[in-house]
Amino acid sequence: MPNLESFPPLRDWQRRAMVTYLRRRSEDFMAVATPGAGKTTFALRIAAEMLADGTCDAVTVVCPTEHLKTQWSLAAARVGIQLDPKFRNSDVHSSRDFHGAVLTYAQVGMAPAVHKRRTLSRRTFVILDEIHHAGDSRTWGDGVKDAFEPAERRLLLTGTPFRSDENPIPFVSYERGQDGIQRSKADSVYGYADALKDRVVRPVLFMAYSGETRWRTNAGDELAARLGEPMTKDLIAQAWRTALDHRGDWMPQVMRAADARLSKIRDHGMPDAGGLVIASDQQSARAYAKLLHELTGEPATVVLSDDEGASGRIAEFAASQKRWMVAVRMVSEGVDIPRLAVGVYATSASTPLYFAQAIGRFVRSRVPGETATVFLPSVPHLLGLASEMEAQRNHVLGAPKEKDGLDDELLERAQKSEDAIGELDKMFEALSATAELDQVIYEGTSFGTGARTGTAEEADYLGLPGLLTPDQVTTLLNKRQADQMAAHKRRLAEQPKDEEPARPEPVVPMSAGERRNSLRRQLNTLVAAHHHRTNLPHGKIHAELRRICGGPPSAQATIEQLEERIATIQTF
Repeated sequence: MPNLESFPPLRDWQRRAMVTYLRRRSEDFMAVATPGAGKTTFALRIAAEMLADGTCDAVTVVCPTEHLKTQWSLAAARVGIQLDPKFRNSDVHSSRDFHGAVLTYAQVGMAPAVHKRRTLSRRTFVILDEIHHAGDSRTWGDGVKDAFEPAERRLLLTGTPFRSDENPIPFVSYERGQDGIQRSKADSVYGYADALKDRVVRPVLFMAYSGETRWRTNAGDELAARLGEPMTKDLIAQAWRTALDHRGDWMPQVMRAADARLSKIRDHGMPDAGGLVIASDQQSARAYAKLLHELTGEPATVVLSDDEGASGRIAEFAASQKRWMVAVRMVSEGVDIPRLAVGVYATSASTPLYFAQAIGRFVRSRVPGETATVFLPSVPHLLGLASEMEAQRNHVLGAPKEKDGLDDELLERAQKSEDAIGELDKMFEALSATAELDQVIYEGTSFGTGARTGTAEEADYLGLPGLLTPDQVTTLLNKRQADQMAAHKRRLAEQPKDEEPARPEPVVPMSAGERRNSLRRQLNTLVAAHHHRTNLPHGKIHAELRRICGGPPSAQATIEQLEERIATIQTF
């Protein structure tokens, strides 16, 4: 039997959740905890309790990928629970050397009868890791339900926003709200805002880069657009894809900035800090790795798909001092590489689920003061998700579908091993793209007034110290912004003046994009001020404004909606 004394001390949320679990002793228990909070440790402690008191005789863990099977078995072995990561459906029964096995959802979906027999043969405790994957297909969901319905106990874990589709997830409880819509109900919730307050996870700075993009349509027309300005969804998608093209200047400029940030973090408190570029497909991943090699002089580790050698490359990178990894799928969820501190979000997947999975790779804290920095395109969808990191989402059944572009089909496409960009390439040809720092987002607040790449203004933000408390991050970002605005005023004052009386300069009307950016910064400043008065998280303040005024997240809101929210928060 596992020795309960050998377990590491539990964090406060883990202890509270364990007490709740042991008091209820219900068949199903769902714990929602932000990536990096310690779901694995919590689940294994519950498993050890069930084995120790005789409630269960065996343990089965189900997870999304082959790599995570190995990761789970190693974590379990460290606390005296032996799980077989190599179990095959053809084996039928586990060896007596093990307390149980680790499986993937796909493996269960292919042979649910095999796992049902295993579950019936011994009183089994089942851990369903990242349970939202049981809704990936009807086959998987039905297989999980059939295989583990006879289990003595089931523990459901997730660390990311639930799916946007309406596939009911097995063993998840739903309750109907006053609006008639069913929402998932968790038994224990520990969100990013709670974990950040407890210093369990790192604060994340999002450095959003805009820039000019040009492309040619399949009709031969040349179009140009600036990332971050209001456009139709088709134009946003094409401008976004143009920026991510490795043949333009946007990606090299952003990678250069990201590598400079990584060097700063390595020089000041995190000597082993690593970086991760998340790519859309294999072709782009290889091209990004080549760019990084040219920029840094060091080869990047490339992980393309869930193949046999991928786990080894990830483990080697995690234990090494290498600077960069480029990945398509393998590092999007659950993979534990605590030294990752800098990321480049170079994919077109924009679902809340995928975004949260990706950002979760950078938030795992080791020592107090570590920070994470993620570079991303200045695209409304992504800016909205970055601004609402603290928001807690539930799985919704029967809700009217909003045409927000956040479709799980994008996630499915991003999770596949693709050799080419696909159909979108046939629709247009990327011509050029340049990058410049648009803003820095932290705790839902926007900082900075924009800066060209390679300038001292950009370097001020890239050069933030690597070890900072959340309050110090806010203080320094406010100071950087104030210094930037003061320097701009000094430059205007130092410009030579003609002897003739200066004519008043005509008022240049702002474009819609400039007006929206100005209003968004004003709103974020007011939200930050309200946060300091009330100690409410930024995400909750934004959510309350949306409840009162209606409309989408501020990154997608119209000028009128932003003006209404500014007027509303001024009355708080």
